[in-house]
Amino acid sequence: VIPQELLGTAKIPGRREELKLYRHDRDFTLRIAGAELMSSRAHGSEELLAELALECIPDKSAAQILIGGLGMGYTLASVLKLVGKKAKVEVVEILPEVVDWNEQWLGDLTGHPLKDQRVSMRKGDVVPRIRAGRQKYDAILLDVDNGPEGLTRDANDRLYSRTGIGAASAALKPGGVLAIWSATGHKWFTDRLASADFKVTERKVQARRDKGPKRMIWLAEKGKG
Repeated sequence: VIPQELLGTAKIPGRREELKLYRHDRDFTLRIAGAELMSSRAHGSEELLAELALECIPDKSAAQILIGGLGMGYTLASVLKLVGKKAKVEVVEILPEVVDWNEQWLGDLTGHPLKDQRVSMRKGDVVPRIRAGRQKYDAILLDVDNGPEGLTRDANDRLYSRTGIGAASAALKPGGVLAIWSATGHKWFTDRLASADFKVTERKVQARRDKGPKRMIWLAEKGKG
């Protein structure tokens, strides 16, 4: 029997619990307080976050993309496969250890997307990056915590409040899309996006694309006018 190996821990700002990275044979898992946040065995929904969002962008050749949350890098790797050589992709990750883990262990899973010259990796909170943008991005992809009802940081609520959604809208170009991954669906959040004048589509997907737990991806498209 191959034992599970703890590779690293990361302190989460404002929380007592730690994020932990485990390896079991060839599989990797991110956990907090015993709950699984992400696994290399089930990453289809993270890839679909990128694929569904970029379907909303007609011209991907020089797209400007902001990704909140690096995770294991699956969303980033999928974005890079779909955009052109002149695209620019910013990734913001609150936990420096997660970036280090991708560079040390997890990069092999996804072809080392952080080494791509189109990528700008920033360690910190994604909220200030969104607030600083003014019609800058074609797409903003958020895979932060477990979605609007998060597990790890109460501060993530700033992303999903009416103010946070308004800031995301202001940071998007006309016709841009805000795409959000969540472990579960929430009608109140769909209504909140719609009240911000987004055209909202709910996409229920599975963790492994064709099987596994259900996940929710919101696609909120900004008007072109």
